[in-house]
Amino acid sequence: MSDIDFERYSEYESRFDPLQTDRQARRKRKPKVHHIPRRDQSEVIADIVDAVGLENGFNTTYKPALFEEGWLLDSIRSFYEQKLITDVLAQVKGGKEATVYRCEANPSTEHELLAAKVYRPRMFRNLRNDKVYREGRAILKANGKAVKKTDHRLMRALGKKTSMGEQLEHTSWLMYEYTTLQKLYAAGAHVPQPINFNENAILMSYCGDRYESAHTLNELRLSPDEAAPLLEVVLSDIEIMLQHGLIHGDLSAYNILYWEGEITLIDFPQVTEVATNANAYFILRRDVQRICDYFAQQGVKRDAQAIMDRLWQQHGSEPPIDWEEAIEEEDY
Repeated sequence: MSDIDFERYSEYESRFDPLQTDRQARRKRKPKVHHIPRRDQSEVIADIVDAVGLENGFNTTYKPALFEEGWLLDSIRSFYEQKLITDVLAQVKGGKEATVYRCEANPSTEHELLAAKVYRPRMFRNLRNDKVYREGRAILKANGKAVKKTDHRLMRALGKKTSMGEQLEHTSWLMYEYTTLQKLYAAGAHVPQPINFNENAILMSYCGDRYESAHTLNELRLSPDEAAPLLEVVLSDIEIMLQHGLIHGDLSAYNILYWEGEITLIDFPQVTEVATNANAYFILRRDVQRICDYFAQQGVKRDAQAIMDRLWQQHGSEPPIDWEEAIEEEDY
C-alpha cells in the first residue's frame, strides 16, 4: 500500500471511523505540514470505491457500511485475485488494531472458511506501551527480512517518523505476526494456520462455523475438569514459544479462542524476543500470571511464580534484581 493510499485512508477513517474509538488520540495528533482541503463525503467514498475496482466482480455477501467498504475491499483484494477466497461472509471481531472477517475459502486452499485479519490504517493503531515490545526488535520489511542498519535511507525515515517510516513500522507489526504464526504453526503450537498476507491484512485458518465464530475464553465459564487440560495446553504453547525465543506479550483469556473443546492462541503483532528485550522477564511473567488468574477462576489453581521460575530457568536468564520496580515503572 503506497503512501498515497495511506494518506487517502487517513482522511477517510478520520471522518468515518467504524469503531468510534481513539477520539482522544485523534485530538492529540500533530497537524500535517501540508493542508489537504476537506472534500465532500460522497467524493471521498467514491474515490476509494473506484480505486478498489468493484466492477471487477468481487461482490461480497457481507455488506460493509459505506465508510468501511473501500478500506475492506482494498485490503483483501489480493486474496481474491490469488483465488484464495471467493466471498466475505461476515465481520467476526472488531478491535483497535484490526478487524477480522469470515471468508469463503477457495477449494484450492483445502479450507471451507478462512479468516482475514485487516489492520486499521497505521496512524490509528494504538498498541499500549508498544515501545516495551519493540525493544530489541528489528524492523521487518514486507518480505519478512529485517531493515539493515546500513540502509541509511530507511533508517533516517524511521528516525524522523516520515510517512515512509510510519509505513515501515506498520508493515513490521504485521510481518511479526505473520512470521510468528509460521514458526509456531510449524512447531505444533495451537495457533491459526497462516495462509497468506499483503501490506494490510493476514489470511489464516478460521475457528468456528458458517454461523458462529469461536468465543474467547473470557466469555466462557468452564468446569474444572474441562479447564485443567486446557491450561496445560496453554502452558505447553508458551513453552513452544520460548523454545523459539519468543513471548506472546499480551496473552490472556481475551486472545485465546475456544471451539469444540479446543483452544487457539491469537494476536501476535507485539511478540517479544527473549534474547534482545530487557523487559522479557516482566512480559513473560505477566502473561503467565494472567493465564493462571483466569484458570483459577475456573477452579484450577496453579502457582504462577513457580511456573515462571521453571520456564525462565530453562529458556531465559536471571531476572534483574529490581524486577518489581521495573514492572511498576513500565505501568503494566
